[in-house]
Amino acid sequence: MRPSDAEVAVAAAEAGAAIVRARFGTPLTRVEKAPMDFATDVDVSAEHAILDVLRAARPADAYLGEELGTSGNGSAGRVWLIDPLCGTVNFAAQTPMMAVNVALSDGSRTGAAAVAAPLAGEVFWTDGQQAFLRRNGTDTAISPAADTRLVDINLDPPHPNGTSFQAARMLADPAFMTAFRARVSATALPLAWVAAGRRAAYVTDGHLRDNVHFSAGIALCQAAGCVISGLQGQPLYTGTGGLVAGADRQAHAALIEIIGQQFIR
Repeated sequence: MRPSDAEVAVAAAEAGAAIVRARFGTPLTRVEKAPMDFATDVDVSAEHAILDVLRAARPADAYLGEELGTSGNGSAGRVWLIDPLCGTVNFAAQTPMMAVNVALSDGSRTGAAAVAAPLAGEVFWTDGQQAFLRRNGTDTAISPAADTRLVDINLDPPHPNGTSFQAARMLADPAFMTAFRARVSATALPLAWVAAGRRAAYVTDGHLRDNVHFSAGIALCQAAGCVISGLQGQPLYTGTGGLVAGADRQAHAALIEIIGQQFIR
């Protein structure tokens, strides 16, 4: 029986996660990409493992990976977006916060997606309609909640709106400090945590359409029922870009107002 796209996404993410988990804490070969940005041989090995699963299950599709670039059927309307190790710097520093992201884009939307947390043994996944957490082979439906009041902020570049908005400045806003508590993220894994009710929100700058780092987490948030927009409350992927993913309308609205004060100045 042909597996569903969601099952393929989960299997691919788990294949990459197995590589990452096995190599955590072992000697690494680094490949410098830009100042303060690098890949490792584990990124590449994990991407190969993911591609092996995708090519076997969906040979007619196209693939876009962070490390190995584009491959597969260049005319296909379906493209698998692959981030084999989201949080490479954390991984290299033996900081156990990282993810493996796999998402399927059909050109108009991202449907099936999976975000694996290798060291936690968890896979957050969606079929494009509902969102789930798989742990120890058992799937549980997930839903967002803002109870923690924790907001993850991505401070890594690029910052295309840097002249008018910087997330670091937002952390000093009295309105932010009254309503939320910040956590600084160096991986897109917290997007899955927003979908699962572990975080109240996630904020990042950047242009994110078909982005290998963020597409899987965004798909999870959308399927779980989070409130998502660009930095100024506009539809995602438009205008100034960026992302505010809130667990509910109240958390999302509060953050849009706080961010708006920076754009207004």
